[in-house]
Amino acid sequence: MCQHQTPCPSADAIDREAARTVSTCREQGWSLLCNGVIVFEDTGEILPDGTMIEPHRGPAPHALAA
Repeated sequence: MCQHQTPCPSADAIDREAARTVSTCREQGWSLLCNGVIVFEDTGEILPDGTMIEPHRGPAPHALAA
């Protein structure tokens, strides 16, 4: 699907979120990546095959400082 020189990571790659953004709907909080992955603001994802990935946010930066 990706036509970029140095192709973006595929949808099944561990670094799939590094693919370039094709479309964004800020009002609804999602972005479509060139590898077909839909990424949500809460870090959840939907893969092209319909698999859902739960949000995977890390700890808040202020919690790490404590």
